[in-house]
Amino acid sequence: MHKLSLFLLFQFFFCWGISLGQSKVTLGVDSAEVIISKHIYGHFAEHLGRCIYDGIYVGEDNKTVAHTNGVRNDVIEALKKLNIPNLRWPGGCFADTYHWKDGIGPKAERPSIVNNWWGGVTEDNSFGTHDFLNMCELLGTEPYLAGNIGSGEVQELADWVQYVNFDGKSPMSDLRRENGRDKPWKVKFWGVGNEAWGCGGNMLPEYYADLYRKYATFMADWDNSGGLFRIASGANVDDYNWTETLMKKIPKNLVSGVALHHYANVQWNKKGSATKYSDEEYFKTMKSAWRMEELVAKHSAIMDKYDPQKRIALVVDEWGGWYEVEEGTNPGFLYQQNTMRDAMIAGVTLNVFNNHAERVRMANLAQTVNVLQAVILTEKDRMLLTPTYHVMEMYKVHQDAKLIPVKIESVDFVYGEEKLPAVSSSASLDKEGKLHISLVNIDDTKSNKVDIDLGRKDLKLAQARILRSDNLRDYNSFDKPDLIQPSILKDLEVNSGQLSLTLPPFSVVVLELN
Repeated sequence: MHKLSLFLLFQFFFCWGISLGQSKVTLGVDSAEVIISKHIYGHFAEHLGRCIYDGIYVGEDNKTVAHTNGVRNDVIEALKKLNIPNLRWPGGCFADTYHWKDGIGPKAERPSIVNNWWGGVTEDNSFGTHDFLNMCELLGTEPYLAGNIGSGEVQELADWVQYVNFDGKSPMSDLRRENGRDKPWKVKFWGVGNEAWGCGGNMLPEYYADLYRKYATFMADWDNSGGLFRIASGANVDDYNWTETLMKKIPKNLVSGVALHHYANVQWNKKGSATKYSDEEYFKTMKSAWRMEELVAKHSAIMDKYDPQKRIALVVDEWGGWYEVEEGTNPGFLYQQNTMRDAMIAGVTLNVFNNHAERVRMANLAQTVNVLQAVILTEKDRMLLTPTYHVMEMYKVHQDAKLIPVKIESVDFVYGEEKLPAVSSSASLDKEGKLHISLVNIDDTKSNKVDIDLGRKDLKLAQARILRSDNLRDYNSFDKPDLIQPSILKDLEVNSGQLSLTLPPFSVVVLELN
């Protein structure tokens, strides 16, 4: 071959070695025992910006948007397609300033409230307990109520539990019936405060542990069935002392879950744009997202010391990407667009949760509509689905399936002198015997070939779906709402238990085999 041709060939493979990166995934199908709880795929709706008002709830008198009792029908249908297992409400920081009795009874008689945490806006309390819990029934999802222990009293929280859960005769159940609801909703999931280390009261862990014990004691389920799933306000990112203190001081019969919050961004005090980010900012965001693996592992190890049977769940009830608000959107506070970068965050994070399903049994993406890493954006009568929505929809196949342990040998995603694993994966086996594998390639310039050892030779590929786009910074807009959506990945074959495929840059793939 001519020397020039050899040189050009070398240059081609060097520059587009993007397709030469090779990773390996090995499945331990015979070791599938742990269940990936569907509640890992939960969501979060706080009274923040346009999440509730103008996002989920448009009011019962609205004539321009189709709704059921004021709740947007298009949002309901979109969320139902995700099979969302639980929805957290009313906060967030808002929870510890929220007094639930202000949001019941005739709407014209409800007092207004100033949202101290998010913009000082005035809300009319037209979306309250009945509205939220009835909406959860429409969605077929379990409500997760965050109780106020920051500015609320023990009796107030105890009354709320009685109001929504007690079927007999009592002051609170009688009040519920007066307000139009005969049978209780039977709410299982309860947060005992939120971010007690910060906006929930700036407490020390020892003080919060004692306060938690007090409030949790008076949250009765009356029949002693253990039906309440009480969740303690957990650590901020890597505050391992907080987790250790709670596990040491709270009796195991009073707590079902301990929370953890972590957001992915460039850096906390300089979060950067949701759409106009540099390559360096992208790498730093993915480094922050990958940190979830370390956080889950270390908090789990502390919990293992005090709870080796893993009875108490690690509940990551706030996670997602957090950037600067879109220009000109306030007072739509914390409204941000959603690019393929957010699809990468979602894919990697959900793989981490799946792979730690023995301890992580609940999580909540922040937030559902129009706030932070939302799955839905709305504008008047229009609605769009974000790349994050599509990842959640593709991954719903893992809900309540058996976790298949995976061994991943990943090539590196390199930026400067730093590197991260380029490929992330998790796998599961559902009740019908279908095997699902989710794969993410976070490298924004290089394709990566992945060889998969399925661990069984009788499997055939039923379907392969991919989420990708031409540009990392692409997003769905109201002018182009379907720019990014899943498509079918073709020309893949299984040969004697082996499957090879090439993941394009910044892509998510979900395989189904049977």
